[in-house]
Amino acid sequence: MRFGLFGTGYWAEQTQGAALVAHPGAELVGVWGRDAGKAAALAERLGTRPYADPDALIADVDAVAVALPPDVQAPIAERAARAGRHLLLDKPLALTVADADRVVAAVDATGVASVVFFTGRFDPVVTAALDEAAAAGGWSSARVIMYGSIFAQGGPYAGSVWRRLHGGLWDLGPHALSRLLPVLGPVTAVTSLAGAHATSHVLARHESGAVSVLMLTLDAPPTALLFEYQLQGEAGILDLPGGSGDPVAAFGRAIDELLAQVRAGRPEHPCDVRFAREVVAVLAAAQQSQEEGRTVPVR
Repeated sequence: MRFGLFGTGYWAEQTQGAALVAHPGAELVGVWGRDAGKAAALAERLGTRPYADPDALIADVDAVAVALPPDVQAPIAERAARAGRHLLLDKPLALTVADADRVVAAVDATGVASVVFFTGRFDPVVTAALDEAAAAGGWSSARVIMYGSIFAQGGPYAGSVWRRLHGGLWDLGPHALSRLLPVLGPVTAVTSLAGAHATSHVLARHESGAVSVLMLTLDAPPTALLFEYQLQGEAGILDLPGGSGDPVAAFGRAIDELLAQVRAGRPEHPCDVRFAREVVAVLAAAQQSQEEGRTVPVR
């Protein structure tokens, strides 16, 4: 399958680009970025060609892989889907429900396949644990702590403007929800407070009656880093695995699964744009809750 890579940053090169170049079922046709110089440099390193026009790259490929800020990703994904191109996207799908809905509508209209890369959901250890937990059932609550620190000078994401603006809620929240929703079910209402170190404290009620707590930040003190995923219920307490920490291997599996969808002619996937839209709706409700100081229903 011929892929176009959209994005020129660290994630585009070190994860998506690396996985596409290594994958036997993928051909990397070209790279587009908002900075033409960076696109040219990355294309040279990946052994492909730069494109000055995103629509020209869309026209030359079968699928797009997108490693761009979510507000830039969504309109490109919509255009690609309208052109009949399959989608391999990053999380979060968008920064508003309206933008996410437009991508979903484009995918529904054309029937293209879509996979959104929630990294842990493409780790076999994580997915096996989630499948077992979902089958066991009886979970009444969950707690996810994701205390990261990414803005230190020289770090690969230190200059990420969208992460600075939208924080752990939008960058880490998708990872947390991608683990919780398959086990506890959809979220119906959210209460969220902003705390120290740009931490979002999210309380989510699920359709099943379970309640989950998410504590998310990208700006934790370097001495207070912590990542935990825990379920509580009739069977006791279950600590879920964090994952292998190999995003290139995980992205390779995402490519595998997109190719399998296309071969089978079945565009649905557990992490497709519809699921990603559900995640965006929860995050948007949490953001609104922080801004308005009230519990917000998820729509």
